Amino acid sequence: MELIEQCLASFPENDPRQQILYKLRHSIMLTAASQQQRDAEFKKISEVVAKLTAPANRIGTLLDLPGEGLARIVVGGAEYYANVDPRVASADLKIGAQILVNEAYAVIKTLGYDLNGPVLKLTEALPDGRLRFEQEMGRQSMILQRSSDLVGVELKAGDELRIDPGHRIAIEKLEDRKAKTHVLDEVPTVTWEQIGGQQEAISAIRKAIEYPLLHAETFQQFKFTQPKGFLLYGPPGCGKTLIGQAAAASLSKLVSESMAAGGKTETLPAITGGAFLHIKGPEILNMWLGESERMVRDLFAKARARRREGALPFIFIDEAESILGTRRASRSFNISSTLVPMFCSEMDGIESLRDVVIILASNRPDLIDPAVLRPGRIDRKIKVSRPNRESAAEILNVYLTNELPLDQALVAERGGDKAKVFAALVDEVIDQIYKRTDENRLLSIRLRSGQNKVLYRGDLVSGAILSSIVQRAKEKAIDRMIQSGQSAGLIAKDLSESVLEEFREGEMLPPDDAAEEWLKLLDHHPEQVVGVSSFRRGRQTEERLINQII
Repeated sequence: MELIEQCLASFPENDPRQQILYKLRHSIMLTAASQQQRDAEFKKISEVVAKLTAPANRIGTLLDLPGEGLARIVVGGAEYYANVDPRVASADLKIGAQILVNEAYAVIKTLGYDLNGPVLKLTEALPDGRLRFEQEMGRQSMILQRSSDLVGVELKAGDELRIDPGHRIAIEKLEDRKAKTHVLDEVPTVTWEQIGGQQEAISAIRKAIEYPLLHAETFQQFKFTQPKGFLLYGPPGCGKTLIGQAAAASLSKLVSESMAAGGKTETLPAITGGAFLHIKGPEILNMWLGESERMVRDLFAKARARRREGALPFIFIDEAESILGTRRASRSFNISSTLVPMFCSEMDGIESLRDVVIILASNRPDLIDPAVLRPGRIDRKIKVSRPNRESAAEILNVYLTNELPLDQALVAERGGDKAKVFAALVDEVIDQIYKRTDENRLLSIRLRSGQNKVLYRGDLVSGAILSSIVQRAKEKAIDRMIQSGQSAGLIAKDLSESVLEEFREGEMLPPDDAAEEWLKLLDHHPEQVVGVSSFRRGRQTEERLINQII
């Protein structure tokens, strides 16, 4: 190109040879550009070929960083003492993370933690930080080291940890969702005033849990041992769970105030709150051998851990008979034969009321193993009975509050006093439920003495039934307001119809083979009962005695 430029400069203007040189220069420039394009394409192809023919980089796991620029790694099951590429940031090098190595096994890149891997339950956290895991029967235990993210993290037996696929390092602690569902961060805020009726049961449990704290000196003079376990038993729907929640709220507050006033334990911190562990009995049952026992151990371990954090834990077990049933001699395996001893041994480890409080609730206390109910484990057995007329009125007053809208005509009849209207509504509902009329008959029980006893609606009422009646009445008032498009309120007819509907839907009776057990929920021992029959309304509006059960 330089020669062409020199020739063009040496030729005079309008020389015909200049046109030939211009064409030659243009042709050379096009050829050069085309060659550059071909060179670029060839370079790309060469790079692709080089990548496709180059050996693959291996992926390993970082085990340790013994020194600056050095790493102990494992690749394919073999360990190596390798160099680290200076371009790799030291902050990205974490124990347990995946790393990329070249042909010389030098670490050239970090890939982060593997998102997959088996999950194991921790057996023991060793003092030096290593972790021990038990495996299935017949297999050896494993000792693993912690990843960088687990260094300094408090781990305890039973925690679920994800380990790397090579079974060398514990990478991540997993949240136990099942255990988390049992624990409420705060004790329920239910107060004794929010529980209608059940004054005898409330008085009994308050004396058992509050008196030793309110009058500590008097109890110390008598060397009184504070109870650590309570059993609430009675028919379903009568407030056992509510009483347990109120007891937890009251006791947590009293213990906290007691310690703030100077009462302290030598090894445990002062109580600053509470933790309510609500367990439904069947949740613990598991088909795998030993899993139910492990859940019981984890439950008490979690309660003790919350106590060490400064909270007073309450273990409330509903439907306790399902997991703490009476043990029987049998060749076949029964879950109660192992669960009951485990529960008893855990309870024996609770020193006093200030550590962990156990509250059991059951509809069938006769099915619970006597070893659980003996004094020293469950110290107080409190019966929660069906409400009588006065108790039922108290329960209705809890649900029928002055904030509820009332029919204006109904309020006007009582001189604008809503309190009088609600009192009148409660009286009407109570009279409708408890009156001894033929239409209120539900069951006829024939006793061994030859006596026939008729059970009326009032004999089978519960707090849950009364709550449902009020809910039905509210639904009727809401529906009437939606349909009319005008403001409306509760009327007496809403409650009276709700009573009829509630008991009509609740007239389902058990089959013959279950009637004997079902009778125990009615406070009638089956040994004294010969037969049970139910009343149904006939076509001509008269009552007929039908449906023989026993």
